[in-house]
Amino acid sequence: MQLTELLQRNPWATTGLAALLAFIAALVVHRIGRAVLLRAVRGSVLLRALIEATEHAAGAALPLASLQVVWTAAPDDLRYIDGIRHLNGLLLIGALTWLAMSVIAGLANGMIALHPANVEDNLQARRIQTQAKVFSRSAMVLVVIGGAAMALMTFPGARQLGASLLASAGVIGLVAGIAARPVFSNLIAGLQLALGQPLRLDDVLVVKGENGRVEEITGTYVVLRLWDERRMIVPLQWFVENTFENWTRTNAEILQSVIFYFAMATPLDPVRAEFERLVKAAPEWDGRVCSLTVVDTTEARMKVRALVSGATAARAFDLACKIRESLLAFMAREYPQFLPRL
Repeated sequence: MQLTELLQRNPWATTGLAALLAFIAALVVHRIGRAVLLRAVRGSVLLRALIEATEHAAGAALPLASLQVVWTAAPDDLRYIDGIRHLNGLLLIGALTWLAMSVIAGLANGMIALHPANVEDNLQARRIQTQAKVFSRSAMVLVVIGGAAMALMTFPGARQLGASLLASAGVIGLVAGIAARPVFSNLIAGLQLALGQPLRLDDVLVVKGENGRVEEITGTYVVLRLWDERRMIVPLQWFVENTFENWTRTNAEILQSVIFYFAMATPLDPVRAEFERLVKAAPEWDGRVCSLTVVDTTEARMKVRALVSGATAARAFDLACKIRESLLAFMAREYPQFLPRL
């Protein structure tokens, strides 16, 4: 009887009780629904990644949505109800924006998990991972812009301001376009790189004379991990407007050359035999190319090029270093008189 009288006397009591019940029910539905969905998608890597990525965002959006239903159904003459509806609506827009971004991130994570790059032939995996990361980050930017626009439209003053600015839209558009040009140019460049794919994650590039591997591709720049563990940050737009080398564009196989300078009388047959023995015994060699030829001569010496191949740029480089050391040691031991002298 006391509860009934309280509900009748206090106009907020019924609405507050309904809001509390709706909030608790939404949390219970979220907890049970997540457990059921995780059990139902045990065999799907993509769907499981999607559910795991949206756990927290859905846990925030579902209670806010249930509360918004309660506030909307509440009497309009309740004190502060308009402000509560507006505040809850803003929070719901933020939660839904978070949920949309989580869905995009979950799909991208699922695609990356379906195509791991830790395999020998990871060209297709790196292509898919690059597209997933670039497209997901670009989509997240659009979702944030859309969410912010929806939140601003809930303010009557913002709508009036937008209407009043239409008269000067040409000037404002020009100024905004100039100010936002780097942002949008990098966003469009990211889409171009994702579609055309002149570079991918883990590709080996030569940029401005620096050799490095693509470590990360964000919405505005590319991170290159250089050979000495430094990081080079290059804007996305730079790759669209400039020329660069990609050593792993179609596959990771690459040739590596080693240059030697020997005296003109150096017997090449034993040197070539030792070179071939060293290459064939090296685990870094992929079995494709193994040649030693004279590519140039001067009055006093000849220029010899040893050409080897490797499955990756790193293995080919290591193989070239080993061949250089071992063949110089062989010449110093067997034919020291044919080494260059000043």
